[in-house]
Amino acid sequence: MKAVRIHGFDAVPVLEDVAEPVARPGHTLVRMHAATVGHIDRTVWQGRFLRHPPLPYTPGVEAAGVVVASERYAEGQRVWLRGSGLGTLLDGTWCELIDAPDDALSVLPDAVPMALGAAFFSPTTSAWVALHEVARLQSGEQVLVTGASGAVGSLVMQLARDAGSTATPVDPKAGPPEVASTDLLIDTVGGDVLAAALPAVRPGGRAVLIGYTAGPTLQLDIAHFLQRDVALLPLNMFRREAAGRAAAPELLARLADGRLHLDVQPFALADAALALDWIARRGHGGHRGRAVLVP
Repeated sequence: MKAVRIHGFDAVPVLEDVAEPVARPGHTLVRMHAATVGHIDRTVWQGRFLRHPPLPYTPGVEAAGVVVASERYAEGQRVWLRGSGLGTLLDGTWCELIDAPDDALSVLPDAVPMALGAAFFSPTTSAWVALHEVARLQSGEQVLVTGASGAVGSLVMQLARDAGSTATPVDPKAGPPEVASTDLLIDTVGGDVLAAALPAVRPGGRAVLIGYTAGPTLQLDIAHFLQRDVALLPLNMFRREAAGRAAAPELLARLADGRLHLDVQPFALADAALALDWIARRGHGGHRGRAVLVP
């Protein structure tokens, strides 16, 4: 079978012929139909993640496909895959036949396309958990969103409005408004964009920090910040994986019937390097979608 292999950190991904995995207890073999290329994959590939599989390895923490062999799932079952060490401790999903721990699989509804099933989990659950678990969003609140054209930011906008709130995108070039009236800031990009948006949050408001593609550092005037009394709330989806999985069926239902929309950009399996470059070339606004490898 074909699989993308990484032979050295930051080395060019190579599409190679490898031996097909063999069915074994506790694992399911899945014929891959779509595999996501995300920032966590890029971080592992660069050797900057806390954990990584032994070199050489196959990247990929998310995918969707059809069950080939399993003790838990019926042959032919449509599934999405995420977690249980895929792409971080074990070989991942960028291959034609995935060897996945049973716990990494969940059923994918027939109405959800494979590419969307591979790509949905990280952005939709991050947006949902940020709003409802971390920020405790209330109907009628004013929500400001950085990176609103990106995958997570666009879903935050949609979900906040669905919850009865007013959602407004941040324009990095316009600067903060003169009056701090925002109840909640959802920041998906960090850096200078976050620093510029924070003054728009009203005293006693909240800011949920999701990403840092615009920069990993934040400089604060501590005296001024203490007077503002704005809560900075980090989102760690590894710690909140259970909340994300609990929300997944509802989010998939909304994607299936059109209440939520997420763009997907397909790449051939042989073009994994192009996909990694594509997700890195995002500006403060972010790409309008997620990169997905298809066999």
